[in-house]
Amino acid sequence: MQQFDLYEIEIPPDAAAYRACGGNPQSEHETCATLREVPGVDGGLWVMGDTKRPGAELRFSSAELAVAGIDPARFDTAV
Repeated sequence: MQQFDLYEIEIPPDAAAYRACGGNPQSEHETCATLREVPGVDGGLWVMGDTKRPGAELRFSSAELAVAGIDPARFDTAV
């Protein structure tokens, strides 16, 4: 498999984002993680963010996401 830097890939502005929330339900201080899948990237590209820190993100290949134990099915509410 070809090695490349996931942070060099441009994220399309229309990539659908989903969130999983917890900590302070029904509060303006709710903590939510966001997850976007970027289509068309060999090996997969997932971008994880935090609603309280816009612009801060982590990027994972599909394999790395699985190893980290992050299940995209738990992110079900569109942002």
